[in-house]
Amino acid sequence: MRRRAPISQLTTRRVRTAAAIGRGLGAVPAPGLVVGGVLGLQCGAALATRLSPAVGPAGVVALRLSLAAVILTVLWRPGLRGDRTTLGLAAAAGTLLAVHHLSYYEAVDRVPLGAATTMEFLGPFALALFGSRRGADLLWACLAATSVVLLGHSGIPLDAPGLGLALLAGCCWGGYILVGARLAARVPDGRGLALAVTWGALLSLPYGIARAGARLLDPGTLAPALVIAVLSSVLPYTCHLEALRRLPPRVFGVLTSLEPAVGALVGLLLLGQHLAAPQWAGVLAVALASVGATRTPGPGAKAVVEERSET
Repeated sequence: MRRRAPISQLTTRRVRTAAAIGRGLGAVPAPGLVVGGVLGLQCGAALATRLSPAVGPAGVVALRLSLAAVILTVLWRPGLRGDRTTLGLAAAAGTLLAVHHLSYYEAVDRVPLGAATTMEFLGPFALALFGSRRGADLLWACLAATSVVLLGHSGIPLDAPGLGLALLAGCCWGGYILVGARLAARVPDGRGLALAVTWGALLSLPYGIARAGARLLDPGTLAPALVIAVLSSVLPYTCHLEALRRLPPRVFGVLTSLEPAVGALVGLLLLGQHLAAPQWAGVLAVALASVGATRTPGPGAKAVVEERSET
């Protein structure tokens, strides 16, 4: 019979794995982490459109968060012995993730993807606007807002409840950026993220089971769901949490405005979704806004980074 490795050896391996991941993430510039996370989110969303007919939006969310929680828990082995503030932040972040995912996927099921993404961006846009202290910051935020309006341009009548759900998703995403920044400052590795995603999975799983039932366990469903979980949750949220350790929330919020542009390109390349000229203008505008926000950081950005490095 094969012996199990002692607990001390398992702990050492986990520490070495965490250190290797930390070094790898640390070598990537913070804007690159945000862009990489956005790319993963949109590629996962493209795959989710093919899974949604089988299990519905609630089933996709339940599988995505549950599988991601398993992967992150095995990788980071988080405990429940943290202080109340850290556990509270993880629970808040997980709740915001669960509500965001459910409302966004339900919105996409009712309104065009461009319109849903336009409404969702209002959360990061509000952070960029209200956290600004310079005129240039307002310029980049307004340019980003204009871009998503162009991207969301459509002649299709829009469903009011669908728009309301997309707006709720935007509020949750903005809240997650703020809470995630505090969680990233308190937990130096992925344990906080693992706790947050696990809590989000526990919240979303009952609703997903009620809507999809035994279809969630179908092998033809689990295989693509695992890919979606890695692309849409494990990789993006790991990258984003590391980026939030280095960037002020307002800059992170503007950088995530790349999501509609990346989504448009992914939709074109993977799903054959073509864009009109005003929508391509939106792609260019959002790219310019993100570059401007990155290359012209305000004096507050350095202070935020220094404050987090001391905690």
